[in-house]
Amino acid sequence: MTSIEVAKCQVLFERSDQFHATGTGHLSIKTFLHGEARYAVGAARYRVNDDCYLVLNHGQAYTITIDAAKPVESFCIFFAPDLAAEVNRSLTATIAQLVDDPTHTCATPLHFFERTYRHGDTVSPVMQQLRRAFPLHRHEPNWLAEQAHYLMVQLLAAHHQVYAETASLSAVRPATREELYRRLHVARDFIAASFAQPITLDEIAHVAALSPNHLLRSFKALFHTTPHQYLTEERLAHACRLLRTTELPITTICLDVGFQSLGSFSTRFRRRFGQSPVQFRQQAG
Repeated sequence: MTSIEVAKCQVLFERSDQFHATGTGHLSIKTFLHGEARYAVGAARYRVNDDCYLVLNHGQAYTITIDAAKPVESFCIFFAPDLAAEVNRSLTATIAQLVDDPTHTCATPLHFFERTYRHGDTVSPVMQQLRRAFPLHRHEPNWLAEQAHYLMVQLLAAHHQVYAETASLSAVRPATREELYRRLHVARDFIAASFAQPITLDEIAHVAALSPNHLLRSFKALFHTTPHQYLTEERLAHACRLLRTTELPITTICLDVGFQSLGSFSTRFRRRFGQSPVQFRQQAG
């Protein structure tokens, strides 16, 4: 395992097929390649793989588990507690304010929306570039400090984009919209992390601290799909990956992704992709 720490951030870069730990860290971005890691944060659950990254806030307690057949590569950045506020001020204060009071500090760390984020064109390219360059520059603290600043600019940009998404929710007060947005993403991440299990609407609503009816209405408003439809889509997407990358029997894949009936699985798969699981595997091969 490689762990490099400078004043502005700490980098964890390692490969492992089996790992379990409980900790409390600084504000962090967590990425994984060639597999997945599962996080538990209270009742919330997160599955982090090649498709997404996870943001956890300063002081957040969590448990991480990796249980894979092959080594999973992790690349995680932990930011110093004051860096987000420092960079945010440099982007929002006037030049006069920055010149007159260059060392101004914010006593309260910024609070980000804890959720998984699909890789896109904001944070992800900087993380990918940093991961590729890190082995060459790992002993250059000034380089790493600069990268922490660049990355924080992008994380703040992603953070502010989230506020535009909250506007689609019907709550009147901004603080209520933001809290509802947070709980709905807890629900969606819980579904994505638990798709292989026979989870119920009541369980999802309980984890999100919402009533089932409120969850249904608000989930559809934000994500344009229902919890059940999203659960089915997650199961089918994972079935596709297993059909492409393994030789597991169709029945085993059906059960592994959470379907209780091979007939139901085959029907839904054909309806979604226009071909049977067997045909999909043959074409993918």
